[in-house]
Amino acid sequence: MVIVLLVAIPLSIAAATGIGASDVPISEVISVIVNRLNHAGAPNVADTIVWNIRLPRVLLAAIVGAGLSLAGTIIQTLVRNPLADPFLLGISSGAGMGASAVITLGVFGAAGLWALSLGALVGSLTAAALVFGITLLQGGLTPLRLVLTGTVLSSAFSSVSSCLIFRSAEPQAAQSVLFWLLGSLSGADWSKLLLPFLAVVLAHGVAQAAAGWLDALATGVDAALSLGVPVRQLRVLLFVLQSGLVGVVVAVSGGIGFVGLVVPHMARILVGARHRSMLPVSLLLGAFLMIWVDAAARATAAPMEVPLSVVTGLVGAPVFLLLLGRRRYRFGDES
Repeated sequence: MVIVLLVAIPLSIAAATGIGASDVPISEVISVIVNRLNHAGAPNVADTIVWNIRLPRVLLAAIVGAGLSLAGTIIQTLVRNPLADPFLLGISSGAGMGASAVITLGVFGAAGLWALSLGALVGSLTAAALVFGITLLQGGLTPLRLVLTGTVLSSAFSSVSSCLIFRSAEPQAAQSVLFWLLGSLSGADWSKLLLPFLAVVLAHGVAQAAAGWLDALATGVDAALSLGVPVRQLRVLLFVLQSGLVGVVVAVSGGIGFVGLVVPHMARILVGARHRSMLPVSLLLGAFLMIWVDAAARATAAPMEVPLSVVTGLVGAPVFLLLLGRRRYRFGDES
Protein backbone atom coordinates (compact mmCIF):
# COMPACT_ATOMS: atom_id res chain seq x y z
CA MET A 1 0.00 0.00 0.00
CA VAL A 2 2.85 2.40 0.80
CA ILE A 3 4.47 1.64 -2.57
CA VAL A 4 1.18 2.20 -4.40
CA LEU A 5 0.68 5.56 -2.70
CA LEU A 6 4.30 6.61 -3.29
CA VAL A 7 3.70 6.05 -7.00
CA ALA A 8 0.24 7.62 -7.04
CA ILE A 9 1.19 10.83 -5.21
CA PRO A 10 3.82 12.16 -7.69
CA LEU A 11 1.49 11.34 -10.59
CA SER A 12 -1.34 13.13 -8.79
CA ILE A 13 0.87 16.16 -8.13
CA ALA A 14 1.71 16.42 -11.84
CA ALA A 15 -1.92 15.95 -12.93
CA ALA A 16 -3.42 18.28 -10.29
CA THR A 17 -0.91 21.03 -11.07
CA GLY A 18 -2.38 21.28 -14.54
CA ILE A 19 -5.96 21.74 -13.28
CA GLY A 20 -7.42 25.20 -12.77
CA ALA A 21 -9.00 28.17 -14.47
CA SER A 22 -6.45 27.71 -17.25
CA ASP A 23 -5.61 24.04 -17.79
CA VAL A 24 -2.03 23.04 -18.52
CA PRO A 25 -1.30 19.64 -20.17
CA ILE A 26 0.47 17.20 -17.88
CA SER A 27 3.33 16.86 -20.37
CA GLU A 28 3.93 20.60 -20.14
CA VAL A 29 3.74 20.49 -16.35
CA ILE A 30 6.43 17.82 -16.25
CA SER A 31 8.52 19.76 -18.77
CA VAL A 32 8.36 22.93 -16.64
CA ILE A 33 9.36 21.04 -13.49
CA VAL A 34 12.26 19.28 -15.22
CA ASN A 35 13.50 22.53 -16.76
CA ARG A 36 13.30 24.34 -13.44
CA LEU A 37 15.20 21.58 -11.64
CA ASN A 38 17.86 21.59 -14.34
CA HIS A 39 17.92 25.41 -14.57
CA ALA A 40 17.10 25.17 -18.26
CA GLY A 41 14.58 26.85 -20.54
CA ALA A 42 13.22 30.39 -20.59
CA PRO A 43 10.30 31.42 -18.35
CA ASN A 44 6.92 31.68 -20.12
CA VAL A 45 3.25 31.81 -19.16
CA ALA A 46 3.02 28.07 -18.43
CA ASP A 47 6.21 28.24 -16.39
CA THR A 48 4.80 31.06 -14.24
CA ILE A 49 1.48 29.28 -13.70
CA VAL A 50 3.02 25.91 -12.87
CA TRP A 51 6.11 26.83 -10.87
CA ASN A 52 5.09 30.03 -9.09
CA ILE A 53 1.38 29.45 -8.46
CA ARG A 54 0.12 25.89 -8.72
CA LEU A 55 3.00 23.60 -7.79
CA PRO A 56 3.59 25.21 -4.36
CA ARG A 57 -0.13 24.99 -3.71
CA VAL A 58 -0.38 21.32 -4.70
CA LEU A 59 2.67 20.45 -2.59
CA LEU A 60 1.21 22.34 0.37
CA ALA A 61 -2.07 20.46 -0.11
CA ALA A 62 -0.17 17.17 0.13
CA ILE A 63 1.66 18.29 3.27
CA VAL A 64 -1.53 19.58 4.92
CA GLY A 65 -3.42 16.39 4.10
CA ALA A 66 -0.58 14.28 5.49
CA GLY A 67 -0.40 16.39 8.65
CA LEU A 68 -4.14 16.33 9.35
CA SER A 69 -4.37 12.57 8.78
CA LEU A 70 -1.39 11.90 11.02
CA ALA A 71 -2.81 14.19 13.72
CA GLY A 72 -6.16 12.43 13.44
CA THR A 73 -4.53 9.06 13.98
CA ILE A 74 -2.68 10.36 17.05
CA ILE A 75 -5.69 12.04 18.67
CA GLN A 76 -7.96 9.02 18.11
CA THR A 77 -5.44 6.86 19.93
CA LEU A 78 -4.90 9.45 22.67
CA VAL A 79 -8.58 9.78 23.60
CA ARG A 80 -9.57 6.29 22.38
CA ASN A 81 -12.52 7.72 20.48
CA PRO A 82 -13.27 6.84 16.83
CA LEU A 83 -15.08 10.17 16.39
CA ALA A 84 -12.07 12.26 17.43
CA ASP A 85 -10.49 14.55 14.86
CA PRO A 86 -7.52 16.96 14.98
CA PHE A 87 -9.77 19.87 16.00
CA LEU A 88 -11.39 18.12 18.96
CA LEU A 89 -9.22 19.89 21.55
CA GLY A 90 -10.14 23.43 20.48
CA ILE A 91 -6.99 24.08 18.50
CA SER A 92 -8.88 25.02 15.34
CA SER A 93 -11.11 27.44 17.30
CA GLY A 94 -8.00 28.98 18.86
CA ALA A 95 -6.49 29.42 15.41
CA GLY A 96 -9.75 31.01 14.25
CA MET A 97 -9.59 33.40 17.18
CA GLY A 98 -6.04 34.39 16.21
CA ALA A 99 -7.03 34.82 12.57
CA SER A 100 -10.03 36.93 13.58
CA ALA A 101 -7.78 39.18 15.65
CA VAL A 102 -5.49 39.69 12.64
CA ILE A 103 -8.37 40.46 10.24
CA THR A 104 -10.41 42.69 12.56
CA LEU A 105 -7.78 44.33 14.78
CA GLY A 106 -4.70 44.28 12.57
CA VAL A 107 -2.70 42.24 15.10
CA PHE A 108 0.75 41.22 13.80
CA GLY A 109 0.34 43.72 10.97
CA ALA A 110 4.12 44.19 10.89
CA ALA A 111 4.46 40.59 9.68
CA GLY A 112 2.92 41.52 6.32
CA LEU A 113 1.81 38.49 4.30
CA TRP A 114 2.70 36.24 7.23
CA ALA A 115 0.35 38.06 9.64
CA LEU A 116 -2.63 35.72 9.19
CA SER A 117 -0.53 32.55 9.49
CA LEU A 118 1.32 33.94 12.50
CA GLY A 119 -1.91 34.97 14.23
CA ALA A 120 -3.47 31.56 13.60
CA LEU A 121 -0.37 29.77 14.88
CA VAL A 122 -0.22 31.86 18.07
CA GLY A 123 -3.96 31.33 18.63
CA SER A 124 -3.74 27.58 18.14
CA LEU A 125 -0.74 27.15 20.42
CA THR A 126 -2.41 29.35 23.05
CA ALA A 127 -5.50 27.15 22.89
CA ALA A 128 -3.37 24.01 23.24
CA ALA A 129 -1.54 25.46 26.24
CA LEU A 130 -4.82 26.36 27.95
CA VAL A 131 -6.34 22.92 27.36
CA PHE A 132 -3.16 21.27 28.62
CA GLY A 133 -2.90 23.46 31.73
CA ILE A 134 -6.55 23.24 32.72
CA THR A 135 -6.67 19.47 32.18
CA LEU A 136 -3.60 18.99 34.38
CA LEU A 137 -5.13 21.14 37.11
CA GLN A 138 -8.28 19.04 36.96
CA GLY A 139 -6.34 15.88 37.73
CA GLY A 140 -4.48 14.66 34.67
CA LEU A 141 -4.60 14.09 30.91
CA THR A 142 -7.39 11.54 30.85
CA PRO A 143 -9.38 11.15 27.63
CA LEU A 144 -12.63 12.38 29.21
CA ARG A 145 -11.05 15.52 30.69
CA LEU A 146 -9.27 16.30 27.43
CA VAL A 147 -12.45 16.00 25.38
CA LEU A 148 -14.63 17.99 27.78
CA THR A 149 -12.03 20.74 28.32
CA GLY A 150 -11.32 21.01 24.61
CA THR A 151 -15.02 21.18 23.76
CA VAL A 152 -15.78 23.87 26.34
CA LEU A 153 -12.78 26.02 25.42
CA SER A 154 -13.55 25.59 21.73
CA SER A 155 -16.95 27.21 22.33
CA ALA A 156 -15.27 30.01 24.28
CA PHE A 157 -12.73 30.69 21.50
CA SER A 158 -15.52 30.70 18.90
CA SER A 159 -17.42 33.22 21.01
CA VAL A 160 -14.39 35.50 21.18
CA SER A 161 -14.02 35.27 17.39
CA SER A 162 -17.70 36.13 16.91
CA CYS A 163 -17.35 39.10 19.25
CA LEU A 164 -14.32 40.41 17.35
CA ILE A 165 -16.19 40.12 14.05
CA PHE A 166 -19.35 41.73 15.46
CA ARG A 167 -17.43 44.75 16.78
CA SER A 168 -15.27 45.14 13.67
CA ALA A 169 -15.59 48.21 11.50
CA GLU A 170 -14.44 46.14 8.50
CA PRO A 171 -17.55 45.11 6.52
CA GLN A 172 -15.84 42.12 4.92
CA ALA A 173 -14.42 40.76 8.18
CA ALA A 174 -17.04 38.04 8.68
CA GLN A 175 -16.67 36.79 5.11
CA SER A 176 -12.87 36.76 5.32
CA VAL A 177 -12.83 34.87 8.63
CA LEU A 178 -15.47 32.38 7.46
CA PHE A 179 -13.58 31.65 4.23
CA TRP A 180 -10.37 31.08 6.22
CA LEU A 181 -12.11 28.86 8.77
CA LEU A 182 -13.48 26.66 5.98
CA GLY A 183 -9.96 26.09 4.66
CA SER A 184 -8.05 27.56 1.76
CA LEU A 185 -4.62 27.14 0.19
CA SER A 186 -4.86 30.27 -1.95
CA GLY A 187 -1.98 31.90 -0.05
CA ALA A 188 0.45 29.05 -0.78
CA ASP A 189 3.97 29.84 -1.91
CA TRP A 190 7.36 28.16 -1.66
CA SER A 191 8.23 29.92 1.60
CA LYS A 192 5.29 28.28 3.41
CA LEU A 193 6.26 24.68 2.66
CA LEU A 194 9.28 24.09 4.89
CA LEU A 195 7.79 24.52 8.39
CA PRO A 196 4.72 22.27 7.93
CA PHE A 197 6.86 19.71 6.07
CA LEU A 198 9.34 19.53 8.95
CA ALA A 199 6.47 19.32 11.46
CA VAL A 200 4.93 16.35 9.60
CA VAL A 201 8.28 14.53 9.28
CA LEU A 202 9.11 15.06 12.97
CA ALA A 203 5.66 14.02 14.18
CA HIS A 204 5.69 10.89 12.03
CA GLY A 205 9.17 9.93 13.22
CA VAL A 206 8.23 10.29 16.89
CA ALA A 207 4.92 8.45 16.42
CA GLN A 208 6.65 5.60 14.58
CA ALA A 209 9.22 5.29 17.35
CA ALA A 210 6.36 4.92 19.84
CA ALA A 211 4.21 2.70 17.61
CA GLY A 212 4.30 -0.26 19.99
CA TRP A 213 3.18 1.92 22.90
CA LEU A 214 0.40 3.38 20.75
CA ASP A 215 -0.86 -0.15 19.99
CA ALA A 216 -0.94 -0.90 23.70
CA LEU A 217 -2.67 2.39 24.58
CA ALA A 218 -5.34 1.76 21.93
CA THR A 219 -6.34 -1.47 23.68
CA GLY A 220 -6.88 0.28 27.02
CA VAL A 221 -5.04 1.87 29.93
CA ASP A 222 -4.93 -1.28 32.04
CA ALA A 223 -3.47 -3.35 29.22
CA ALA A 224 -0.90 -0.63 28.46
CA LEU A 225 0.18 -0.38 32.12
CA SER A 226 0.50 -4.15 32.38
CA LEU A 227 2.86 -4.07 29.40
CA GLY A 228 5.05 -1.44 31.04
CA VAL A 229 3.92 1.52 28.95
CA PRO A 230 4.42 4.88 30.74
CA VAL A 231 0.84 5.97 30.03
CA ARG A 232 0.99 9.42 31.64
CA GLN A 233 4.20 10.43 29.87
CA LEU A 234 2.93 8.98 26.59
CA ARG A 235 -0.28 11.01 26.81
CA VAL A 236 1.70 14.20 27.38
CA LEU A 237 3.94 13.37 24.41
CA LEU A 238 0.97 12.66 22.13
CA PHE A 239 -0.85 15.82 23.22
CA VAL A 240 2.18 18.04 22.56
CA LEU A 241 2.91 16.27 19.26
CA GLN A 242 -0.65 16.54 17.99
CA SER A 243 -1.12 20.13 19.15
CA GLY A 244 2.09 21.38 17.56
CA LEU A 245 1.39 19.58 14.29
CA VAL A 246 -2.21 20.83 14.03
CA GLY A 247 -1.16 24.36 14.98
CA VAL A 248 1.43 24.54 12.21
CA VAL A 249 -0.86 22.97 9.60
CA VAL A 250 -3.90 25.10 10.44
CA ALA A 251 -1.76 28.24 10.33
CA VAL A 252 -1.13 27.76 6.59
CA SER A 253 -4.44 26.19 5.53
CA GLY A 254 -7.24 27.25 7.87
CA GLY A 255 -9.69 24.69 9.24
CA ILE A 256 -10.24 21.71 6.94
CA GLY A 257 -12.76 19.23 8.24
CA PHE A 258 -13.23 15.48 7.80
CA VAL A 259 -9.69 14.65 6.58
CA GLY A 260 -8.32 13.92 10.05
CA LEU A 261 -11.49 12.03 10.96
CA VAL A 262 -12.03 9.84 7.91
CA VAL A 263 -8.52 9.02 6.62
CA PRO A 264 -7.29 7.20 9.78
CA HIS A 265 -10.34 4.91 9.56
CA MET A 266 -9.62 4.24 5.89
CA ALA A 267 -6.02 3.37 6.78
CA ARG A 268 -7.19 0.92 9.49
CA ILE A 269 -9.42 -0.84 6.97
CA LEU A 270 -6.64 -1.05 4.39
CA VAL A 271 -3.75 -2.25 6.56
CA GLY A 272 -5.16 -2.99 10.02
CA ALA A 273 -4.93 -1.19 13.35
CA ARG A 274 -1.21 -1.70 14.06
CA HIS A 275 0.31 1.78 14.16
CA ARG A 276 3.60 0.78 12.54
CA SER A 277 1.67 0.09 9.33
CA MET A 278 -1.23 2.47 9.79
CA LEU A 279 0.77 5.67 10.43
CA PRO A 280 2.60 5.85 7.06
CA VAL A 281 -0.48 4.71 5.12
CA SER A 282 -2.66 7.31 6.86
CA LEU A 283 -0.08 10.02 6.16
CA LEU A 284 0.29 9.16 2.46
CA LEU A 285 -3.44 8.58 1.96
CA GLY A 286 -4.18 11.99 3.47
CA ALA A 287 -1.67 13.62 1.12
CA PHE A 288 -3.20 11.86 -1.90
CA LEU A 289 -6.74 12.80 -0.90
CA MET A 290 -5.97 16.46 -0.21
CA ILE A 291 -4.23 16.90 -3.57
CA TRP A 292 -7.46 15.99 -5.34
CA VAL A 293 -9.69 17.87 -2.89
CA ASP A 294 -7.76 21.05 -3.65
CA ALA A 295 -7.91 20.34 -7.39
CA ALA A 296 -11.69 19.94 -7.13
CA ALA A 297 -11.96 23.17 -5.12
CA ARG A 298 -10.11 25.04 -7.86
CA ALA A 299 -11.91 23.45 -10.80
CA THR A 300 -15.52 23.21 -9.59
CA ALA A 301 -16.40 26.91 -9.85
CA ALA A 302 -13.39 28.33 -11.74
CA PRO A 303 -12.26 31.09 -11.71
CA MET A 304 -13.82 31.21 -8.20
CA GLU A 305 -12.53 28.94 -5.45
CA VAL A 306 -14.65 26.66 -3.26
CA PRO A 307 -13.55 26.41 0.41
CA LEU A 308 -11.83 23.08 1.03
CA SER A 309 -14.12 22.03 3.90
CA VAL A 310 -17.08 22.21 1.52
CA VAL A 311 -15.46 19.58 -0.70
CA THR A 312 -14.21 17.39 2.16
CA GLY A 313 -17.64 17.50 3.81
CA LEU A 314 -19.48 16.49 0.65
CA VAL A 315 -17.05 13.62 0.03
CA GLY A 316 -16.19 12.70 3.63
CA ALA A 317 -19.69 12.31 5.09
CA PRO A 318 -20.90 9.51 2.78
CA VAL A 319 -17.48 7.82 2.84
CA PHE A 320 -17.44 7.81 6.64
CA LEU A 321 -20.96 6.38 6.82
CA LEU A 322 -19.91 3.71 4.34
CA LEU A 323 -16.90 2.82 6.47
CA LEU A 324 -19.01 2.53 9.62
CA GLY A 325 -21.30 0.09 7.83
CA ARG A 326 -18.52 -2.46 7.35
CA ARG A 327 -19.19 -5.46 9.60
CA ARG A 328 -15.53 -6.29 10.16
CA TYR A 329 -14.37 -2.79 11.05
CA ARG A 330 -12.78 -2.46 14.50
CA PHE A 331 -11.37 0.46 16.44
CA GLY A 332 -8.95 -0.51 19.23
CA ASP A 333 -10.62 -3.27 21.21
CA GLU A 334 -14.14 -2.18 20.19
CA SER A 335 -16.13 -3.81 17.40
